[in-house]
Amino acid sequence: MTIVNLCKASTADDLVAVVDRLSSCSLSESQETSSSSSSSDLSSSFQRDGFVVFHNALHQSDVSILQDRLEEVLRGEFDRRQAPDKLPKSLLNTKRRYKTGKEMAPLGYDGKSQNNRVLQIINIHKCDTKFRELAVSSEIGEMVANLAGWTNGCRLAQDQVWAKPPGARPIVFHRDSPYFMFSPDDVVTVWIALDDMDAELGPLEYVRASHKWGDGRVGSSNSFFQSDNGMNLLLSAARLEGITDPETSLQIISTAGLRAGGISIHHGKTWHGSGRNNSTNRPRRGLGLHFVPAEVRFTIDARKSKLWSCYIPENVSDEDLKTADLSEEDFPIVWKPSNDDDREIRL
Repeated sequence: MTIVNLCKASTADDLVAVVDRLSSCSLSESQETSSSSSSSDLSSSFQRDGFVVFHNALHQSDVSILQDRLEEVLRGEFDRRQAPDKLPKSLLNTKRRYKTGKEMAPLGYDGKSQNNRVLQIINIHKCDTKFRELAVSSEIGEMVANLAGWTNGCRLAQDQVWAKPPGARPIVFHRDSPYFMFSPDDVVTVWIALDDMDAELGPLEYVRASHKWGDGRVGSSNSFFQSDNGMNLLLSAARLEGITDPETSLQIISTAGLRAGGISIHHGKTWHGSGRNNSTNRPRRGLGLHFVPAEVRFTIDARKSKLWSCYIPENVSDEDLKTADLSEEDFPIVWKPSNDDDREIRL
């Protein structure tokens, strides 16, 4: 069982101090800027800034297992006997070793850093036991519910692996909430680093307090990957918010310095993105877990979505959809105030 430790936390102010120190200290030394904040302090920071960070949440042995399992999944090896909802085809049915016996680099990297694509897997928890254990962690679920103020608990809506080989492009700044069609519409994302987030790898970056901006959406998922620095949608949204000179006035805070096994938790409306992986030989791998309140139901618009319509039976009317229960297998409740949840069924 994967053990999650959420005792060592950092706020936005702590991360600013870390980034300031990275130029003059080692990656491990930079982690000293953290605190064991109380639940109320963390909740206040989350509500103010739109995110918090937890260091060393996963043991390195668990991180190594997850890295290894990711390589197997990318090659079509599923120990839960079903496929994820989305899987890149580039490594399917390939071997992890060359004919010479030498093991292939992570993510199938062949030493060429030009035009390497970001690899995305959707709902890896469906196909792999180790990722499933992590996705339904009650420790993570309880922290999410406490930070978000969800009194009925929380439910896993989806997970996504984002894996950048060396040279891979930026991921555009965006919000998570518009992609989830549930009522109520609250979303919280937990992002788990599977590599040490050195600055050159393109670590996750947050726009501080941007979760307080209006709900207007700019752009679409079609522009999720950009050949530039991925800032176009963000700058447009900031201008719509009435922010002048967003190129210089926004406070963008990097998670550079976060070690493998570290976790960040952000509000679904917090703008975030990540830069190009400028390393010549190191992957940048991360897992995003998207949570919603335990009591959510699908909206009518979910019927029109390629992502969500497959979970809605055709014989359920629009009126009944408002009260129809979600599948516990596909959308497991990971934590609720009582301790009566049956974790054996979920796993």
